[in-house]
Amino acid sequence: MKVGLFVTCLVDMMRPRIGFAALKLLEQAGCTVVVPQQQTCCGQPGFNSGDRESGRAMARRFLKEFEGFEYVVAPSGSCTGMIRCHYAELFPEDPALQARLDALSSRTYELTQFLTDVLQVKLADSGFSGTCTYHDSCSGLRELGVKQQPRSLIAQIPGAQLHEMDKPEVCCGFGGTFSVKLGDIATRMADNKCQDALASGADTIVGGDLGCLLNIEGCLRRLGDPRTRVLHVAEVLAGPEPEEG
Repeated sequence: MKVGLFVTCLVDMMRPRIGFAALKLLEQAGCTVVVPQQQTCCGQPGFNSGDRESGRAMARRFLKEFEGFEYVVAPSGSCTGMIRCHYAELFPEDPALQARLDALSSRTYELTQFLTDVLQVKLADSGFSGTCTYHDSCSGLRELGVKQQPRSLIAQIPGAQLHEMDKPEVCCGFGGTFSVKLGDIATRMADNKCQDALASGADTIVGGDLGCLLNIEGCLRRLGDPRTRVLHVAEVLAGPEPEEG
């Protein structure tokens, strides 16, 4: 099975180890994985800000880089939601192009969704040990229906104990440009999310979208918490990379 890994620009720029963890998981599951070198943004930031031409340009690039793959996988519910749910709005004047894009979008998956719903994987022990709580990102949950998939995968890791938050489905306040335009509201939402996560008693907060995780981790550190870990679910499932030497 030939899979194109859409790393996402945020992972590439801010925490590339998530991309390597996703690659490891897919290869362990028996996939032949290719990471196109010319891939770029999914177009969501511009599209959500009203710049449809930016979204259209990024969709064309995505089509060019990934159309030849049997599946496309991304470690992000947000980016996958843009591709699966919003690319369908971009080219009403060009039915042929839209049909190609729709076909590609339909075989594009968020990482945990692909591992469970398509591959039905049985994971190796990643070596992760500790208590964790899972934050459901808005796009992954509401656009893609990603809820039980990451939890079922975490349950396969012997050392992981899941402690649910009281309100795991409530937004962390990031929301891309939302946190920039409505900073005071976003800050209060992040504070509420962190308090809910800490009340769970977990030593690690886990999620499937790096934007959420960076927002949550930044809030935790501002609140004076230096200890609680904040990890992408791919990092928990794949485990740390072996040290060289």
